[in-house]
Amino acid sequence: MNTVAVMFPGQGAQRLGMARDFFESFPESKQAFDTASHGLGLDLAELCFNDETRLNLTEFTQPAILTAEIAIYRALQEQKGLQPSFFAGHSLGEYAALVAADVIKLEDAVKIVRHRGALMQGAVPPGVGAMAACIHEAIQETDFFGIIARAGAEAANINSPDQIVISGAKAEVQEAGRLLAIEIPKMRIVALNVSAPFHSKLMAPIEPAFREFLATFLPRFNLTNAPKVLSNFTGEFHTAESLSDALVRQISGPVRWLDNMKALANSKAQVIEPGPMRVLSRFFSAVGGESSAVTDLRTFERLTLQ
Repeated sequence: MNTVAVMFPGQGAQRLGMARDFFESFPESKQAFDTASHGLGLDLAELCFNDETRLNLTEFTQPAILTAEIAIYRALQEQKGLQPSFFAGHSLGEYAALVAADVIKLEDAVKIVRHRGALMQGAVPPGVGAMAACIHEAIQETDFFGIIARAGAEAANINSPDQIVISGAKAEVQEAGRLLAIEIPKMRIVALNVSAPFHSKLMAPIEPAFREFLATFLPRFNLTNAPKVLSNFTGEFHTAESLSDALVRQISGPVRWLDNMKALANSKAQVIEPGPMRVLSRFFSAVGGESSAVTDLRTFERLTLQ
């Protein structure tokens, strides 16, 4: 078997019923839900399959997506013999990557991301922040970063050569959009329906509390495997020494997903995206990479490991 890598989508990929077909078909997928539910003290199968209201609240969205992704991943491991050499994940998805790489135990990860989600949700009052996707075929060849800086907005997700998501106070993001429309006329700007300005300076005040919470789990981390996982914060592979700090700083720092994808492309690995929806494969194709999304039993059955 050739080298394989996996990449996991983050918040926004949730959908009611996600991974239910895996839960009902494979004991290892059900076990993932059972382990996560026991660790969190919350029925995650009920949440993912039947509770649309809480599923879209950040505190619950994050452990729900993480559990669904690991449930799909466990089926790929047991039924398809998947043995990845490299792991990546977008924002929240980075925690799924760390679980898949056996750096963090699933029962710990769901607690970490629920607390992370609650802190992020509470960092800024509703309606104060905003995010917008900025799309342009050669975005990095423009003065994009200079323009948004003048408005006070920040690059939150550097997703691909043609898409960057900006974040910040609502007035800053709106002003950035106005300036971009004037100075880069072909720029398409799409306001995102999000509950908070993720990956912006407005998230920085919660980082000390998250650092303290994360530290209680560090003794159980398997740091030996950290270098197999790409860091959103640095854009490069984690080191055992820098893992914790990078996870903390990821909250207010930009997701350097374009750098993560370039690293995956350079690995020459077969890339698979286990998750509720096909999200990251489009970004990967923008850097010339090919990947296979596994979102349901149909795509699961079609997947062939090279």
